[in-house]
Amino acid sequence: MSLNIELEVKNNVLCIRLSGELDHHYAEELRTKATNAIENYDIRHIVLNLENLSFMDSSGLGVILGRYKQIKQLGGEMVICAISPSVQRLFDMSGLFKIMRLESNEEFALQRLGVA
Repeated sequence: MSLNIELEVKNNVLCIRLSGELDHHYAEELRTKATNAIENYDIRHIVLNLENLSFMDSSGLGVILGRYKQIKQLGGEMVICAISPSVQRLFDMSGLFKIMRLESNEEFALQRLGVA
């Protein structure tokens, strides 16, 4: 299976919607697209919608953590939303929810950032 990456900019928030599988085959593509969008559109926050992400490995976690660090340096935050149970277990085990907020859907995530 492959990974579909959909990016949308709303004000200074980058909405990243992933579907499919985020593994070492696609991690670099996500890293490049997200970094370019952050730099080119004056992004301050990220909403990461994982509703349709069926699988993620440690390389995917690495990309997400890297974008989190990048956005934190800009004074922003990353909010995860609509996460599937299998991917949520990976986030729980990695401890990422200690530094990133989880919302039930994208609309709530955008409201949390003051955009919706």
